[in-house]
Amino acid sequence: MSRRRGSFAIRLRHVLDTQHKLEELLPRLRHSPWLAIDTEADSLHAYPEKLCLIQISYPEHDVLVDPLAGIDLAPFFAELSSRELVMHGSDYDLRLFRRYHNFIPHAVFDTMIASRLLGCRKFGLSDLLAEFLGVTLDKGPQKANWARRPLTERMESYARNDTRHLYPLVDSLRARLEEKGRLAWVKESCAQLVRDCAHYEEANPDLVWRVKGASKLPRKGLAVLREVWRWREEESISHNRPPFFMLAHEVMTAVADAAAHNHSCEPIIPRHLTPRRREGLVNAIQRALALPSAEWPQPLPLPPRRYQTEAQKNRMEELTRRRDHHARELDIDPTVIASRATLVELADDWDAKHGRLLLRWQRDLLNF
Repeated sequence: MSRRRGSFAIRLRHVLDTQHKLEELLPRLRHSPWLAIDTEADSLHAYPEKLCLIQISYPEHDVLVDPLAGIDLAPFFAELSSRELVMHGSDYDLRLFRRYHNFIPHAVFDTMIASRLLGCRKFGLSDLLAEFLGVTLDKGPQKANWARRPLTERMESYARNDTRHLYPLVDSLRARLEEKGRLAWVKESCAQLVRDCAHYEEANPDLVWRVKGASKLPRKGLAVLREVWRWREEESISHNRPPFFMLAHEVMTAVADAAAHNHSCEPIIPRHLTPRRREGLVNAIQRALALPSAEWPQPLPLPPRRYQTEAQKNRMEELTRRRDHHARELDIDPTVIASRATLVELADDWDAKHGRLLLRWQRDLLNF
């Protein structure tokens, strides 16, 4: 990776973009007492997204690995596979690793999870670094196109800062967690996150197009929405642009609703669409309207009533009372213990569902 200055190519420091550089890094990772890692992708600029950068810090070093340089990352991920990785808000990063490199680490210590279990109301990385370490981060190019090459020096600096302070932050968080007796909660929660991210399932073709607002549409409108979604998906892939750039969800449902009621869609179609895209969208609408009613999608069944019986209602009230009581005592967000949706499920059948829906520490608190 290089930047041109006159007739000279200048390599940017600490960007590993050759197999030789990567191989030199591996022994250092192997003998490092800790590893902190983060990623950057181009989801705001491309479709499908790509893993564009891997940031990794170890004692006294912060390096960047370029996944777009055509190097074989298998040895790199093999080196990480048995380690606990320090990460922040790792859900998205882990899913990128799993989807594109079939990699899931042995364990993670997620500083976002840890901070929430300490009761931090602001748990973004910059907030935590300011609170625990007195470090102020430059917000930097958060929405930059991380697929661009070469990276600017500001992008490099921003990327390295994402991992540079993670381990000192872990030290501060761990001390407070041990003091409050919650370190085991973090480990259990992080282990569940790793398990969740290890399972990658292809999207259900009958659900993926049902965007927010689809449940309010009649069957004819669902047919239009499905066809418009397919058009948007094909257009996004063929032109490597995010779907939201083509057509927002709320526009899709508005178009579907108008077409279902025989109203003109013209006032709804965004002006930014080129004539060719506008024509493609109109053709998608017409294809849906030409379908016989037997081929219109069925609406999804309505979820069951929140409380089927008085006993379920009483269980819900008791579970909510216990959750909120412990949340106040622990000074943490109640949803960290259990979300309302989880409580509804538990109220339906505690015995059958608590083992699946709750971690051990959550079960101990609710203790129904």
